[in-house]
Amino acid sequence: MSASGGAILRSESRAPRREDRRRLVAWLARSSLRFGSYVAFALVLFVFAWRAPAFVSLGNLGNVFGQSAILGVLAFGMTIVIIGGGSNVVTGGIDLSLAANMGLSAAIYAALVQADFGDAVAVAAALGSGAAIGAVNAFSVVSLRIVPLLATLAVMNIAAGLELVITQNTVIAADTNFLSLLSSNGVGGVPILAFALLAVAAVLIVAVQYTPTGLRLYAVGEFPEAARASGLRVNWLVAGSYVASGLCGGIAAILSVAYLSGSTTGSGDMLLSIVVTALLGVVFSRRLVPTIGGTLLSTLFVGSLINGFQLLGVSSYWVNGVQGVLILLVVAATSVLRPQGNGL
Repeated sequence: MSASGGAILRSESRAPRREDRRRLVAWLARSSLRFGSYVAFALVLFVFAWRAPAFVSLGNLGNVFGQSAILGVLAFGMTIVIIGGGSNVVTGGIDLSLAANMGLSAAIYAALVQADFGDAVAVAAALGSGAAIGAVNAFSVVSLRIVPLLATLAVMNIAAGLELVITQNTVIAADTNFLSLLSSNGVGGVPILAFALLAVAAVLIVAVQYTPTGLRLYAVGEFPEAARASGLRVNWLVAGSYVASGLCGGIAAILSVAYLSGSTTGSGDMLLSIVVTALLGVVFSRRLVPTIGGTLLSTLFVGSLINGFQLLGVSSYWVNGVQGVLILLVVAATSVLRPQGNGL
């Protein structure tokens, strides 16, 4: 065998070893990121428990769950859209109208209650409003082929404007037996809102991660061309993800009216928290992909940060700063570690 032939064979034999090393490094990096998120969560809990002992009381932990219910349900909606549309922040799935959706649906709910239509009609109207906004998003993205970032931004402004028309930028009070039940405490003094959060999470975990439709949604988001070639109804699945997100906005509106005893302005301020919670859920999943379970954990993480800062008397402005940093860290880490073309 010539010297050149031997060199080629040695080069070819080294190639698999280099590929194995790359895979090992990638696996170690993924594992460090995933388990590092749990370590960070535990560290945050430890620091707050040390500096504010009331943080770990049963009543306060129940409050963390209850106060996180609205944010969590909205983040679930965002997660579903990201799953179906892909996690690229420019061209992938995103729903910037969620917070405004909740504000409009809450205003409709409270206005109907004040007009003595009853909870049944008000609940149906709030859910219908949320689904309608999701349908508008679906039509804009799927039929008109507008980039989701711009389409949902436009719908966000429409929803926010309609909310102001209904409320005239004032608070609409609402008080019924159903709302009182939702805002009360249940077993062990844990808020009913906490049980509502867990119930919605359980339903969505089953629907999104353990049904054929949910698995198809993942396929559409991660490999849209392959999904289309295999005969999946890509447009219907993507459209359905926006309608489901809109329904989450309607559910969150009902919880919001119960928590605040009415409809209040300023729901748009929650948008940053919704985005960071949905994106942060990726690092709480096994494969660095969006999951409802991961989003539930990230909801509790963000809720713990907000609650802990309140107990320590730290300004809420710092919360926004921390959330912005978390978005940068998650996007940067997952962009590097996930396969090209499928990163955030």
